[in-house]
Amino acid sequence: MDKLKNLAKVLRSKNSGPFSITLDVLFEDEESYERTLASGYFTRDNIAALYKLRIDEITELVFFHKALGIKVTFNRNVSSGTAFDRDVYGAQQHAPLLDLIIP
Repeated sequence: MDKLKNLAKVLRSKNSGPFSITLDVLFEDEESYERTLASGYFTRDNIAALYKLRIDEITELVFFHKALGIKVTFNRNVSSGTAFDRDVYGAQQHAPLLDLIIP
């Protein structure tokens, strides 16, 4: 078992406009990518639970097999740059994924 942060080459988040966040998980090798997919973790239900979202707030869940990547996009609770926004660039939102255990 390994933490996702040890399997992924890139694990990041960013704005995908003022109203949504994108999580990118990119792998260096096919084995780590396939292992992560086989874990069954990357589903709308699991991501919604981890981020305390409703399932319909997840607007994209895409698996890029040729690029060995996973992309998740979800709606922000507060739009970027407004008075109550604590992460203008969306760059800190990948943190809940770092310590996920992948069997």
